[in-house]
Amino acid sequence: MRTELEAGAVDSPNRTPTWTGSIRKSHTATPRLIGRHRPRPRTPAICFKMLRDLNSSDPLHLKYIIKKIKNMAYGTPNLVLETIHDYFVDNPKISSRHRFRLFHVLEAVIEASDSLEEAWEKSFMQLALENMTKSTELEEAYQDAASNVLLAICRHSWRVVAQHLETEVLTGVFPHRSLLYVMGILTSNEAVFNQGEKACWEEQLAQMAVKSVQFLNTDVWSKELLLALTKPDQTHQEQPPEKAFLFIYYGLILQAEDNSTTVRTHVRTLLDTSHQWPKQREGIALTIGLAAVRHLDHVWAVLEQFGRSTPIKWSLHSFCLKNSEDLQWKWASSTILLAYGQMAVRAKAHILPWVDNILSRMVFYFHYSSWDETLKQSFLTAVLMLVGAISRKEGAHSYEFSQISELLECLMVLMEKEPQDTLCTSTRQQTIHIVSSLCKLRPPLDLERKSRILSVCLHSVLALPLLDVLEKHTCLFLEPPNIQTLYNKTSEALDQMLQSFIMQNPTADELHFLLSHLYLWLKSEKAHERQRAVHSCMALLRFLSHNPYLDPKEDFRRIGQLVGMLGILCQDPDRATQHSSLEGVGHLYQLLIRQRVRETPKVEVQAPEQLSQARVDGAPVWSSGDQKSAPTTPQKMAFPKDGILQLGSSQVIKEVMKHLTMVELNDLIWTAIDGLGSTSPFRVQAAADMLLTTVKEHGAGLETVASLGRAIHLQLCSVRIPQAKENALHAITLLARNHTPELVATFLDFSIPLDSHAFRLWRALGAEQPVSRLVLAMLLAWLQERPLPAGTRDGSRQPKDKPRLRSLAAMNTLHELQFAREFKKAVQEAYPELLLALLTQMHYILELNLPDEPQPGQKAPEAAMSSLQSMSLEALKSLLSTTGHWQDFAHLELQGAWKLFTTTHTYPQGVGLLARAMVQNHCKQIQAVTSLLLPRLQSKEERERKAAILILTEFLYSPALLEVLPRQAALTALARSLRDPSPEVRVLSLQGLGNILFHPEKGSLLRRQLPPFLDGFFHNSEQVVMQVMGTVSDVLHRLGAHSAAAQSLRVAINARSFFDDERAGIRAAAMALFGDLVAAMVDRELRGLRTQVHQSMVPLLLHLKDCCPAVVTQAKFALYRCAMLLRWPLRHTLFCTLAWERGLSARHFLWTCLMTHSQEEFGIHLAQALSSLHSRHHHIKTWAALFIGYTICYHPQAVSQMVNSVDTNLLFSTFEDLKKDPEPGLREFASRQFSFLQKVAARPQ
Repeated sequence: MRTELEAGAVDSPNRTPTWTGSIRKSHTATPRLIGRHRPRPRTPAICFKMLRDLNSSDPLHLKYIIKKIKNMAYGTPNLVLETIHDYFVDNPKISSRHRFRLFHVLEAVIEASDSLEEAWEKSFMQLALENMTKSTELEEAYQDAASNVLLAICRHSWRVVAQHLETEVLTGVFPHRSLLYVMGILTSNEAVFNQGEKACWEEQLAQMAVKSVQFLNTDVWSKELLLALTKPDQTHQEQPPEKAFLFIYYGLILQAEDNSTTVRTHVRTLLDTSHQWPKQREGIALTIGLAAVRHLDHVWAVLEQFGRSTPIKWSLHSFCLKNSEDLQWKWASSTILLAYGQMAVRAKAHILPWVDNILSRMVFYFHYSSWDETLKQSFLTAVLMLVGAISRKEGAHSYEFSQISELLECLMVLMEKEPQDTLCTSTRQQTIHIVSSLCKLRPPLDLERKSRILSVCLHSVLALPLLDVLEKHTCLFLEPPNIQTLYNKTSEALDQMLQSFIMQNPTADELHFLLSHLYLWLKSEKAHERQRAVHSCMALLRFLSHNPYLDPKEDFRRIGQLVGMLGILCQDPDRATQHSSLEGVGHLYQLLIRQRVRETPKVEVQAPEQLSQARVDGAPVWSSGDQKSAPTTPQKMAFPKDGILQLGSSQVIKEVMKHLTMVELNDLIWTAIDGLGSTSPFRVQAAADMLLTTVKEHGAGLETVASLGRAIHLQLCSVRIPQAKENALHAITLLARNHTPELVATFLDFSIPLDSHAFRLWRALGAEQPVSRLVLAMLLAWLQERPLPAGTRDGSRQPKDKPRLRSLAAMNTLHELQFAREFKKAVQEAYPELLLALLTQMHYILELNLPDEPQPGQKAPEAAMSSLQSMSLEALKSLLSTTGHWQDFAHLELQGAWKLFTTTHTYPQGVGLLARAMVQNHCKQIQAVTSLLLPRLQSKEERERKAAILILTEFLYSPALLEVLPRQAALTALARSLRDPSPEVRVLSLQGLGNILFHPEKGSLLRRQLPPFLDGFFHNSEQVVMQVMGTVSDVLHRLGAHSAAAQSLRVAINARSFFDDERAGIRAAAMALFGDLVAAMVDRELRGLRTQVHQSMVPLLLHLKDCCPAVVTQAKFALYRCAMLLRWPLRHTLFCTLAWERGLSARHFLWTCLMTHSQEEFGIHLAQALSSLHSRHHHIKTWAALFIGYTICYHPQAVSQMVNSVDTNLLFSTFEDLKKDPEPGLREFASRQFSFLQKVAARPQ
């Protein structure tokens, strides 16, 4: 009897359900069920009440009840099962919704039970079978709930359920959807079965399919099958289990069918259905694939026929769809692709001969179908299935697949079409996995195709934006993907592809080939791209370190480049990049040690498991790019016993360098030099540091130093970081210790013209004193390489041979280095050699027939070469001025003698004047230069012998000559030169032999000729007078130390008398003669001559403004020589003022020098200036007025005592005229002087 609680809680039954019969018959036999007639304990009653409350409409209360029942079921499942059974028996008319909820509870209770008694099994199976096919207002949800009860029973006894299912399916009536639902879950969900039972179910299912073959010829069954397959799904994203199973079952039936015609008919009928929805396409492809297991030829033929049908052609050519019905054909090619993939998967061993055919069709549909996301995903899925099928076949590697290259090209096109700013799908990951698999097949990939694959894949993955940016693109998605996970998987696929390549070809060349494609990304300007690239590089090295695929006997190639790249990235601002780079260096070190110690196995090397290193400051390795997870604590790298890990990153690189060959070290240096040209400041600095470190440690043994020097020059112009530039230059300094010749020769190639960067390189080259001497010696050696190109003499075009250009470059470089402090001492020491070499070089350039100035229309190279003449002249000038020989320089500058070096016929005169200046100035280098002349007189080059004989003939007038070259030795050398092949040298030698040094008696003869010559000064002919004065100058020069001291006063007086001659030529000749006389008497104290010198100073000063340039030149030189004779201080400043200064400041300085150092002659100077006010020459009168004006300003009292009223009026008139002068400064000066003169004149005498 039931309790009152139970009686009141349920409706009275009017009938007993049929499924309870078996359970009622066993009440007497089951002790547990006998208690049903006794009062129920409290727990069943509570359970009974909760089952009743499942009819509640309160969702929260309903959820609570279900949870309580499930908890109860875990403790006493049998009691709950019994209560549910009784509830169904006692309440047959409960609502469908209540029953629906009871089914869910029953399913959970059965699943929670460890075992299910046979009575309950049969009872609840019958309950489920009765309700699975019922039609209620809940529609399929109610049927599925009942079906799930049956599936829960399958977990305890699937064979019994399967037998019931088979019976229902093979009745000849098309199965109800609920049966198909249960069979679909059984087929797709392995959790229903215990281990090994799934295969038994599949075997039983195959037997069912064989037995169902007969139904293919039944029109009603076939139509209902097709209707069920084409029935629209409630959601097109997911396919119901019954429909998914039906595609499988249909395929199994077609597979079992022996009649090929029937198979063809059904396959074509299936293909003619709609292809609009993704799951439909996948189902059709699955059916076709299963059918192809036994009917591959026939299925292939149907697909080919279908592919040539009109709807497919329309879809391939993207014709405009006329109506919605045409949408069923839009993605038919996608179905075909999936079908090919399923055929490959299902055909198993029979597929290999078909692979090329299938691939060709896949490639065809890829190229000619309307491209969209659907086709792309279908193509990838199909290819994945095909590649997976091939990979599982042991004999696949014995086949050569001709379509592999075409398929790879399709995959590369697909990758290139992926949007570079988004990562929303696994397309990249799938594509890279496919590529990895295809590369394992034959034929092997050629380098060009492999290179394209690497370039495309690396760009597609590494060039993606930062993950934060990628996530922003998915913020509007309903179900946004996990970007971090998606990228990590894509990156892992890329790493696996690289590993696959090296596994297929485990050689050092292959490793270099792979890494060479990563180098572009390791040098990226974007931090996250470098971070990704170095991680991939490290992963590949770690793989090789842990898996010894590479032959240790094979030498690594270009490993130095890799060390350089990773070493630079160890200084990357991004911590994650630093960490990966250092870890990569550790794995590389492991590989290197393994390769280097193959013959010395005593060194034990442990494979590093996780190579990393914390910063010296202990900071964690944070990421600024893709690594979003919390930073892990760096673990120590497992290096060899020498404790390399305890060193800093630069020390680690040093340790690695110890094991590199010279070729590899060269590669390392080239990598560092390449890094100097980067736009990233950290890379430039790191590259410079590495360059300096490498040169310090191994610079002595480096090869191709010349090329390295050239490359450093090219990169130096782009280095903007001072410390990096200094390091690069210091590296040159260190290289110069052992490679000076190579560097000098290389630097000469870019020293015309010599830019600032090249100049700094030269300075770095000679930063160390011993090397600077060697550099100068080599430059001199190159300077002497002076080949005359063919056709020079006749003016034809000259070939650009390297020796000639280097000779010219050496000249240019020597010119610039004279101003460098690093070469100051070396230039001083090498002065004699440099002087002779530059004089010879100037003659060489003249021999090249180069024009002084580029002519109009002249080509750029020729114009550049024409500047070499002025360059050689500047080199000589700078040599004299920078080495302290400014007096020699002044002699030539003030005479305007430099132009003599610009033509061949005046060149001897220029060299002679320079040598004469050295003699007159008692140059301390005369002895050293003389010691070099004799060997040069024996030179094979005429230009060297010519320069030497020109200098020697002048040096004969110097007493210092005899200290290094005895008189007889000089005579012998000159006599030998009489046999010289050059007529010019022979003539010069003859002139030297006539020197008064060898013929003392000539002195008296020449002195006797002076009086007649002096009388010739008063000849009427200007030309005669000029020639006579020139002859007197020559006589004074030839007399040398045997000068005509007794007649010097007469010569001076006569020469001075012509300073104001109306004839410009005579004025110039007279001043030149006076200057020569002063120079000849500079070492003699002649009182009368000094008086003449004092009296000549004002006239010479006034003639600095002469209208004749020749007179101005001779006036300057004569004034300078007079100052030297009078031993004025500030003679160098005086020279500079005379040579280059203009304007009032220069005139004031010259007046100051004169008045300061000639106070005794104040009256004479003022009187000379006053007399010049009467000059007819405006410039002389103006200059005299300025002179007097300065004197009035500084010595007003003295002037007022010496001038009379006539002179004062003349001064007033002169200053009044100067107020109208075109020069503003002169007008202003005249105005001030006029006012001042008025004040002076007004003072009482």
